[in-house]
Amino acid sequence: MINACRDFLDLAETHSRRWQRALQYEREQRIHLEETIEQLAKQHNSLERAWREAPTLSANTPSAPTTEKVGSERLQKGEASDEDEDTEYFDAMEESPAFITVTATENTQHRHSQSNLSGASGGQTNDWNQENEYPSCNDSGKELQPLRRRRSHIPDKPNYSLNLWSIMKNCIGKELSKIPMPVNFNEPLSMLQRLTEDLEYHELLDKAARCESSLEQLCLVAAFSVSSYSTTVHRTAKPFNPLLGETYELDRLEDFGYRSLCEQVSHHPPAASHHVISQRGWTLWQEITIASKFRGKYLSIMPLGAIHLQFHSSGNHYVWRKVTSTVHNIIVGKLWIDQSGDIEIVNHRTKETCQLKFSPYSYFSREVPRKVTGVVSDSGGQAHYILSGTWDDKIESSKIVQSSKGGSGSEGKQKTVYQTLSPKLLWKKYPLPDNAENMYFFSSLALTLNEPEDGVGLTDSRLRPDQRLMEAGRWDEANSEKQRLEEKQRAVRRRREAEATDALDDGREYEGFQPQWFHKRTNAITGETNFVYKGGYWEAKDSQDWNMCTEIF
Repeated sequence: MINACRDFLDLAETHSRRWQRALQYEREQRIHLEETIEQLAKQHNSLERAWREAPTLSANTPSAPTTEKVGSERLQKGEASDEDEDTEYFDAMEESPAFITVTATENTQHRHSQSNLSGASGGQTNDWNQENEYPSCNDSGKELQPLRRRRSHIPDKPNYSLNLWSIMKNCIGKELSKIPMPVNFNEPLSMLQRLTEDLEYHELLDKAARCESSLEQLCLVAAFSVSSYSTTVHRTAKPFNPLLGETYELDRLEDFGYRSLCEQVSHHPPAASHHVISQRGWTLWQEITIASKFRGKYLSIMPLGAIHLQFHSSGNHYVWRKVTSTVHNIIVGKLWIDQSGDIEIVNHRTKETCQLKFSPYSYFSREVPRKVTGVVSDSGGQAHYILSGTWDDKIESSKIVQSSKGGSGSEGKQKTVYQTLSPKLLWKKYPLPDNAENMYFFSSLALTLNEPEDGVGLTDSRLRPDQRLMEAGRWDEANSEKQRLEEKQRAVRRRREAEATDALDDGREYEGFQPQWFHKRTNAITGETNFVYKGGYWEAKDSQDWNMCTEIF
């Protein structure tokens, strides 16, 4: 029995080693297969996008002001083939903005459609900067040009090595704002400055303010809401958490007619209030609270809070909220960011709505990555415009000329077929500056946000020393300065907690921290209580009287 057991053990060990080798081989083959499939999926998407955009590259016909003229030119040039090839079908919008569209001329004749659900469109796409897309949007008026030459580069990002896992392994499940992070994970901008970047395509709102049609105006507002995500494609670094009471101003009154002010109004949870007023007929305000969770492989960032936009002449008041941002490959692999979720933009004066859907990225999807689709409807729920595109490139709109009920879909729901005119370009992303990959992938606007400027408030993010040192490439000094500022902020918080305890013991009411430029108010539309601008900042800047500012740096 002992000899038999010994023989069996030797045999089992031999087979065990053999099976381990086989298992390791299978694992390697699986990894190789996954990488191959992933690469094929990416190549498939690239080829599909190139094929869809090929007609755009080959078409040299000039844009025409009317769809009849465009249709006739295409028929003369033989671009319109038989009807089976002219029509593309898409899922209709049921609970999310997916839909079937058939491109048609104004007399509803089918013609060649370059539009598709993924948003990669060609054909006669007119840039609204070059041609008036909507008849009721008046482009007249002298455009202001930048008066000051602003910087176009910052010092290149240093190449610092850092053991990511040694820092992140103890952070799983924690709130991101409560994790002490070295500047190696940051970019030299604060969260207040990142929030201000939403204004990069402010000209969309300038054009929307001149629209007489509220539905056409809503299309431009929707394009503006999507454009704010275009700067996040390569921006995987974390912005600096603002100190409590920190502010940031962006004064472009003489250049583009608007002034923007942000203030950090809460630290736990981190919340920032933002107010923008434009001489071109609109005001925007928001209070954004960031909720974030680190889940090991990815980081989810959920902006909470509503964005309000009001146009002065019409009184149209739009409200919407941001979608979830997800940073993938936190531990292993190259970092990449995705946006997913739904946005509902509501005009509370007319009750018109726009439903936008940000589709999550999938390696195995046939659709173009970063796809955004949407439907603009009136107060009765009737659709008037289809929006399509990608949040990192462009957004187009197509006017619906006819809708009809189609067959049932895969889930048994009846789908709607929309006949639309040729798509029109609403928004196109600006190209990145030269050498952007070595400058944190900053856009032209982002490069100017931390540029030193005279006359700003004493709590302005430009004056933050650790951020300034990091931008200069002195990361070791920046880390030391960051620790000093955070410890100083903790000491102030401990002092406030002690004062609150003393007040409670004495039966007094303790007011706590109050922002300098914002105060709490209940919004009549949403019913939410949040911080809104109370005024006084720009007057203080004009008089250069900053005595009310606390010393936080």
